[in-house]
Parts: sequence; C-alpha cells; structure tokens
Amino acid sequence: MKTTKGPYALPRRLPADLARVLAFWQRLKRHEAQMPFWDDVKLTALPELAGQLALIDAFENPARFRFGFDVVGDDIKRRYGGELGGKFLDEIEVRAPLQFLTSQASAAVQSGKPTHYQHEAADAGAGADSGYSRLVLPLWGNGRIGMLLVAYAWE
Repeated sequence: MKTTKGPYALPRRLPADLARVLAFWQRLKRHEAQMPFWDDVKLTALPELAGQLALIDAFENPARFRFGFDVVGDDIKRRYGGELGGKFLDEIEVRAPLQFLTSQASAAVQSGKPTHYQHEAADAGAGADSGYSRLVLPLWGNGRIGMLLVAYAWE
C-alpha cells in the first residue's frame, strides 16, 4: 500500500527549535496514544522557547480556531504587531507570521498529525517580513482534538 503525504507534511529535517518542540510533544504521548492530551502540555518545560510558542483552541461545528488567553509567545505577538490572546483566527488580519495558519491548523485536526509550514523571507526593504518555519501539533482532550501547540522558528 502506498502512503501519501498530506498538506503541510513535515520536512525531512526541521529547524533545531522545532525539532525540540516535536520531541517534547512525542515524549508527552501516553502509552500507544497517537498524540498527547492537552492537559499534559506545560509550556514551562520549554522556557527558552516561550516567546516562540502558542496554544490554540480548536472548536468543531463550525470548525474555528482561537488563540488561548495568555499563551501566545512575545516573539509571535511582536512580529504580528498586536495582541492575539483570545482572538479567533477568522477575526484577525492575516499577515506575518500567521499566513496559512487556519488551513494548517485544519490539516492538523483532520489528520491528527503534526503539520509544518515554511514561509520564505520577502525581498529586503522597508516592511519586508522575515522567513520562518511553523509547526502545529494536535492535542487530545474531551474526546477530540481540542487544542493545538504552535511553535515558530525564525530565519
């Protein structure tokens, strides 16, 4: 049987910070579980990456995603240029570093697997955004994927 790669498939090699977050996520899995439970995630276990991490609540019927309150890293907020805590992704302006985050989050929920997005840096100049990689990791709770761990690595 041939396996196919889904959208936002993990690359062969992740940036070091994202590889650390993926290893953290994998260590949290209980026994044979496909993913960790959301209440096992303690971002304080990765203090040096705190500015690059966020938790997003995943809702269903309709599918929506909301940044958690007080769990959006300072680097993410600074690069976005505004507060994100408690805001739904479909209610905020899509700009760096949030490009394609809604579709990536949907892919993580639908597949139940980690997803990756690579944004290439814009040409140098005023207002040019930098490149980054983003990892979205599904977390189980209340009988479904109820939360996503998001991690960034900046170029």
